[in-house]
Amino acid sequence: MQDDPSDIIFSATSNIPKHVAIIMDGNGRWAQKRGLPRVAGHKAGVETVRSVIQTCVEKGIEVVTLFAFSSENWRRPEKEVTLLMSLFLMALQREVKKLHKNEVQLRIVGDVSAFDNKIQEQIKKAEALTEDNKSLVLNIAANYGGQWDITQSVKTLAEKVESGVLKADDITSDLISQNLCMSDLPEPDLFIRTGGEQRVSNFLIWQLAYSELYFTDTLWPDFDRQAFEEALSSFAGRQRRFGHTGEQIEKMKNA
Repeated sequence: MQDDPSDIIFSATSNIPKHVAIIMDGNGRWAQKRGLPRVAGHKAGVETVRSVIQTCVEKGIEVVTLFAFSSENWRRPEKEVTLLMSLFLMALQREVKKLHKNEVQLRIVGDVSAFDNKIQEQIKKAEALTEDNKSLVLNIAANYGGQWDITQSVKTLAEKVESGVLKADDITSDLISQNLCMSDLPEPDLFIRTGGEQRVSNFLIWQLAYSELYFTDTLWPDFDRQAFEEALSSFAGRQRRFGHTGEQIEKMKNA
């Protein structure tokens, strides 16, 4: 949450986002354009993830959240879902040591209970290995949906009301926020979606309330360092107000 005035001032005046959230769209289309199976695009997209992580570390960005698999993606063809699960497991097995070496903390965000036991065990190992790393927090949203996130937060509060710990009148937006995924992290300053679509697709719908939105036609496997730099440059050129006037923000900058 950005309730603290100092956090609002920092977010309004900083040219570098603390937290970048990305929908990595266009893998399948990238592959189809090249006459390749869709999963080849997902494999190519892993290289882009590596590049984005490296750039975030170099720029001093604290958190990056990548939308890898939504709660709606189970509706895709069974063969593609199976291949995506295999790729997810393979990435967890192969990439975690590299992340750990580079002091990146990995978190998997979403309802992981839907994954098979192998994936769940690998998630636990990866998170345990990297939990003390400090250079960057990498959130992978897997079987995640913004509506699910809000629902599970509200259920937690409803149980407290039922047990008499809370009264209904005690429930505030802050309490809802505190029970969402990633509640201990700054909310996204910059949201990026590749692939040409201009919607948030049930991704962090509560947390994106004050995020700057950036859409690009570039397909995810082609979203190289230069494309990322362009998104960061766009962010740096915007004035974030958080309900203040432009004049107030200018005074904050000069204070």
